[in-house]
Amino acid sequence: MTNLQIFLTVAVITGVTILTRVLPFLVFPENKETPEFVAYLGKVLPFSIMGMLVVYCFKSVSLSAWPYGFPELIASVSVVLVHKWKHNLLLSIGGGTVLYMILVQVVF
Repeated sequence: MTNLQIFLTVAVITGVTILTRVLPFLVFPENKETPEFVAYLGKVLPFSIMGMLVVYCFKSVSLSAWPYGFPELIASVSVVLVHKWKHNLLLSIGGGTVLYMILVQVVF
């Protein structure tokens, strides 16, 4: 890549990033009420995205071959239990990830 290509790439990425940050303020100014549909999406999309992430995480688990999904199951249960116990998202996801890596690399 030439210096011009690198500069243009960075300029486009910067412009798009700024546009995505500014666009909501331009479309929905403070004195204008947020449309009901956008408010609805703000309430339901986080749960939908979490559901999609869970499906994505378990899509390649083989229940017919060793270790039969045990590391994934144990790590998932630990994430839920730690989150119910401490209500700390970083601790529950981080702890579950570390536990899963230990289970995959050392135990199973």
